Amino acid sequence: MFAPWAARAFTLLALLVFLSTAFRAGWTRLNTDFPNYYTAAVAVRHGEPLRRFYDWTWFARQMNYAGIENQLGAYTPQTPLTMLPMVGLTGLAPLQAKRVWLVINLILLAGVVGLLARTSGIRGEYIAALLFCGYRSLDSNFLFGQYYVFLLFLIALIFYCIQQRRDTAGGFLSGVTFGLKLYTGPLLLYFAAKRRWGCVLGMLTGTAGMGAVAIAIFGWSDVAYYLTHVLPRTLEGGSIDPYNPGVPTISTLLRKLLMREPGLNPHPQFDAPWLFFFARTAVQLGLVVFATLGIAAKNDLDSRRDFAWFAITLVMLSTSTASYTYILLLAPIALLLRNASRWKAMCLVVSYILLNSSLQPVWIFPKVWLLLLLFCVVGAEYWRFVRVSWGIAAAISIMLVSLADAQIHMRSYLREPGRRYSPLAVEPGALFAGYPAVTREGLFYQAMGDYRQGINRYVIRWLHDGQNGAFVFPGNALNPSADADGAIHFELVTGRRSTFLRFDPSSGATVAEPAPIPESFGSRISPDGKWAVLNVSTATSEELWLKNLASGATEQLAGGNCNNSSPVWELDSSAVVFASDCGRAFGLPALYRAPQRILTSY
Repeated sequence: MFAPWAARAFTLLALLVFLSTAFRAGWTRLNTDFPNYYTAAVAVRHGEPLRRFYDWTWFARQMNYAGIENQLGAYTPQTPLTMLPMVGLTGLAPLQAKRVWLVINLILLAGVVGLLARTSGIRGEYIAALLFCGYRSLDSNFLFGQYYVFLLFLIALIFYCIQQRRDTAGGFLSGVTFGLKLYTGPLLLYFAAKRRWGCVLGMLTGTAGMGAVAIAIFGWSDVAYYLTHVLPRTLEGGSIDPYNPGVPTISTLLRKLLMREPGLNPHPQFDAPWLFFFARTAVQLGLVVFATLGIAAKNDLDSRRDFAWFAITLVMLSTSTASYTYILLLAPIALLLRNASRWKAMCLVVSYILLNSSLQPVWIFPKVWLLLLLFCVVGAEYWRFVRVSWGIAAAISIMLVSLADAQIHMRSYLREPGRRYSPLAVEPGALFAGYPAVTREGLFYQAMGDYRQGINRYVIRWLHDGQNGAFVFPGNALNPSADADGAIHFELVTGRRSTFLRFDPSSGATVAEPAPIPESFGSRISPDGKWAVLNVSTATSEELWLKNLASGATEQLAGGNCNNSSPVWELDSSAVVFASDCGRAFGLPALYRAPQRILTSY
């Protein structure tokens, strides 16, 4: 190991480089993701309903109103209270608020180093040196104004409380952290495995307290919406792009291999949805069950190593990760370095460096495999204490639960529109295609601009004659709809205000309108007056149903545990065009066309 003076010199040099590069860049630029937290905090101050937070279009409007121009963002998949630490910053302009947040994060980093030094027994300069070895994660946390330094501080503080035998305080803090971010939720099983019942009681109390705060701010109805609509999709990996190898999670890996999605994953290795549902549950459940069993069986009096192992498990279970996430591994790696041999210490440090770097090629998911290897290497000594009968019983139980879960998900999957209809306006990699509007000139819809072309806002796309062009405006173009004359009406959000515009496809002219689009535009009754499309909200999803106005008979048009919305009729009543986020991220739909042969099938 390096001498203390060498570690101090390295840390000082790395700190100077960090302050002059990553910190400075974050200080001068309002990058995502801080604007997402800030916008949600502003919305809380204004008393906005929680369910609107998870509407990407509504959130884009609020971002602009908050003073954040030409930037895409969203609140999905955050908990109702994730933004709570930012509420006190909303009296400042967005960039000023981010600067305050960055300073707070610097202070929290110093706190993390101090806490880990006390709990691991390793000198602070070595902890700080290890921190800077994960430079890319540190860089992205400050560049984006992310949340994970704060989360790391909370995790380090939780373990400090546990080590000091302040079980109720440690458990309560775990519950509070769970209310802010979902990472610490499985700690309840860890506390039970360690028989730390004070921690269990404290965590249940902290979780209940955060739930009460959420209900007090938003009301039970909106919190219930989060629990039934948003949370299940979040736990299944339904955030942003669930097929993107740049989000290296177990769920993403399995989706990439086994699930076909025309725009985001048109060519999986195997199109095997049942196997995906089974494997996702089996792997994730297996991780947490065998970690809990191992810790309970060994019952180590020194909690450093088993807390570290479970902290690695928390990162493994995450369904949404990015470069900034892996800074959370600083705590478990520091704790594992205690009394480690020179060889093991070197392997741990190298693992931390690699997981916090840009491993290539991303399409083989190297971080998932490396993290899984780390989990198994650390856990090997625990599994020796697990009785064979316990292991077999656990494996059988996991298999049975996974089989049942796969069957449940398959029933929902078969009701999704992708199983019955062809997608419309497919663009490779496009994350959002919604609010369709049908005219004689073609199909118009709202889409995300291409960041690769420097278009970080919503645009209106026009599909006609086999071509798909984009109308780009100086702001977010939202909610297009067509009137009886074939003109397109939409909302343009820029400069903290909304303007309503009318676009004539035949002439190309755009003129301002004094008021929002009348509700009569985009009627859900077919032009021939024979059919109607009904929006039906269930306990977990949004469905579309087709009704024969003459007979009153109804049939499900689009279902599944997902959201189907914005139905419009083609002018000759031959089909319905609608948006659906089934098989994609929550609130990020694709377009589908239900043709006449389907509509008249009964």
